[in-house]
Amino acid sequence: MTAKRTCLVVDDSRTLRGLLRRLLESLGFTVVEAEDGLAALECCRRSMPDVVFLDWHMPRMDGLAFLLALRREFAGSKPVVIFCTSVDDIERIQEALDAGADEYVMKPFDRNIVRLKLEQTGVL
Repeated sequence: MTAKRTCLVVDDSRTLRGLLRRLLESLGFTVVEAEDGLAALECCRRSMPDVVFLDWHMPRMDGLAFLLALRREFAGSKPVVIFCTSVDDIERIQEALDAGADEYVMKPFDRNIVRLKLEQTGVL
């Protein structure tokens, strides 16, 4: 039997983390949550997830700062990082992709969009 895929959901909204948790668990993921980028880095240091769903605007460390720190500290393209945010400025989206994000999901989203992004990044 293969191990379950893991996902780290990083968002300062407890409600959104819960929504994504339920959605991802229904797709077969084991989910860990973090309320900001600093907590997310600690989670990655303990156990690297297969995929990270990442909000942009958070206290202490925002999504872009987390992504830059993650790619610098672990020097690679793993895990897959999908920004999940309401930031819709094309220049900011490009900035996230240039920093090492693999995909981008706009809020609000639904199960089909999340599934599609996971398929496009090769996670599903």
